[in-house]
Amino acid sequence: MTVFAAGAVLWRVENNHLMVAVIHRARYDDWSLPKGKVDPGESLPQTAVREILEETGLKVDLGVPLSKAEYQLGSGATKEVHYWAAKVKSKALLKSKFKPNEEVALVTWMPATEASKILSYEHDQQLVRETIALHESGNLDTKPILLLRHAKAMARSDFKGLDDGKRLLLPEGLEQAQSLIPLIGAYGVKRVVSSPWTRCVTTVEPYAKKRGLPVLKRSALSEAGNDADPVRAREVIDEVTTDGVTTVVCSHRPALPNIIDAIARFGTAGQEILLNESRALRPAELTVIHLTKAKDDTERRIVAIETQYPVVSEN
Repeated sequence: MTVFAAGAVLWRVENNHLMVAVIHRARYDDWSLPKGKVDPGESLPQTAVREILEETGLKVDLGVPLSKAEYQLGSGATKEVHYWAAKVKSKALLKSKFKPNEEVALVTWMPATEASKILSYEHDQQLVRETIALHESGNLDTKPILLLRHAKAMARSDFKGLDDGKRLLLPEGLEQAQSLIPLIGAYGVKRVVSSPWTRCVTTVEPYAKKRGLPVLKRSALSEAGNDADPVRAREVIDEVTTDGVTTVVCSHRPALPNIIDAIARFGTAGQEILLNESRALRPAELTVIHLTKAKDDTERRIVAIETQYPVVSEN
């Protein structure tokens, strides 16, 4: 049996110094990083964001994924903890409503180098060292692009002779679309771009409505649009990638290879292998591509790639 949990290294830059938040747990008399177990119906990114809010009072968006911890519990089960780096904005600090409780007695900020020494557990120390290395290489402050395949739709064979662009999501797909709300939200997506075909729009509409965002429909991202003008489809991806706005792009499996080719230019040969896996995303599965922020005319770089899948609630 494996018990899953998630957390983050919370960071900010103050007077050109990298600062990290650590928590003191009175129950264990230790210094640790905010984390907690997955609740039923949660994805790991959703858990990380929720636990950070509960333990520190801070609302964050997830950044670069860090290494995971895996160890044995007293019960004999394996515990697997997934971590991300998460930038804490000034607004989040001002809005924090942290109060000491039985779980967390204190949240304090300190220079990252100091935090890497005071933390009680070697893996937590290693996570901070990873964060320091990312900061020193200019790869810590990122903005992701989320590449999403539409949720589960009616079979093509059941839609013969009809306009394929109007093919609907199945009830399972509608549930997936709802479950995508907190998963997409964990990365702080500020822009929603989609193929105009019904199954794509219906997949991202719940998140867009929740956040009060428009769904920007781009015909070049539909199957027909991509087939007719693959160059234009890549241009659309260039447009939403280069400006540094955190964006979810929803399209179709046949269009994914072309979209991947457009994004691959920001990465290395090794990252291309991971990107290529996204050519065959399952319905409602998404790839999160973490890129450095856009600065002046400097081209963005891919820092990390992860794939996530929504957890459909059984309720």
